[in-house]
Amino acid sequence: MANNFLEQLVTEWYEYKGYFVRRNVLVGKPTRGGHESELDVVAYNPSARRLVHVEPSMDAESWEKRERRFKKKFDAGRKYIPALFPGFELPDEIEQIAILAFASKTNHPTLGGAKVLIVSDLLREIMEDLSEKRVASGAVPEHHALLRTLQFVVEYRKKVFTTLR
Repeated sequence: MANNFLEQLVTEWYEYKGYFVRRNVLVGKPTRGGHESELDVVAYNPSARRLVHVEPSMDAESWEKRERRFKKKFDAGRKYIPALFPGFELPDEIEQIAILAFASKTNHPTLGGAKVLIVSDLLREIMEDLSEKRVASGAVPEHHALLRTLQFVVEYRKKVFTTLR
C-alpha cells in the first residue's frame, strides 16, 4: 500500500473502474541527476479513451504556494504523460484533477490549471457507486482494501451508525 492514503484511494478507484494506472512516476530527468517532477497518479481507460492525471494532497498550505506547486506538476504531466503508455493511442486531452482535503472550491475551482475536487466529493462519488453493489454478490476485489472497506461501510451503515449514537 502507498504511504499516502489519498494516492492509494485514487489508485484503487481508477483501477476498479477499468483504468491502467501508473503511480509516483518520476519524469524529466535533468542532466545533473534527480527528476523534474513526480506525477502521483496517471490513469488511462482505453475503452473510454480517457486519460486522467490526479494530484491528491492533504496539505494546508496557502493557495499561492499550492498554485506554484500544482502548476509545476500539471505542466510536467502535459509534457511527459503522452510517453507513459507506449502502444496505446492516447487522446489529445489529459483531464487533470487536484484532490484536496483542506479546501473549498467556491473561490478556487481550479489549481495549477486543473480542476479542484474536494475529498468529500470523491468519497461521495465512490460510495454512491459502491452502494449499488452488494458485498455478497458484487464484492470489491480484496486487493482494493480501501474500496472494499468503504463498500462494507456503505452496506452496513445503518447497523454501524445506530450503534454509535
